Amino acid sequence: MLMAHPAVLRDLIEQYEALAALHAADADSARVRQRMEDVAYTLCVSTGTHDVDAALIAARHHLPGARPEDDSLLNGD
Repeated sequence: MLMAHPAVLRDLIEQYEALAALHAADADSARVRQRMEDVAYTLCVSTGTHDVDAALIAARHHLPGARPEDDSLLNGD
């Protein structure tokens, strides 16, 4: 399977996290929710996963400096 470039993955993670914060602040924003779903879909396709949580973990593991034993990747810290 092809994996997206780490810079692309980092950008997608940052976009998703920013959108998630916006969505938490304004849950009624349809535009934010749609963009968040679009980024989640792109993350899933880019990492070969089927849900955004798995996609975020997979993307973080492909970033420079990631270590398999680094559990901070699993909880988003």
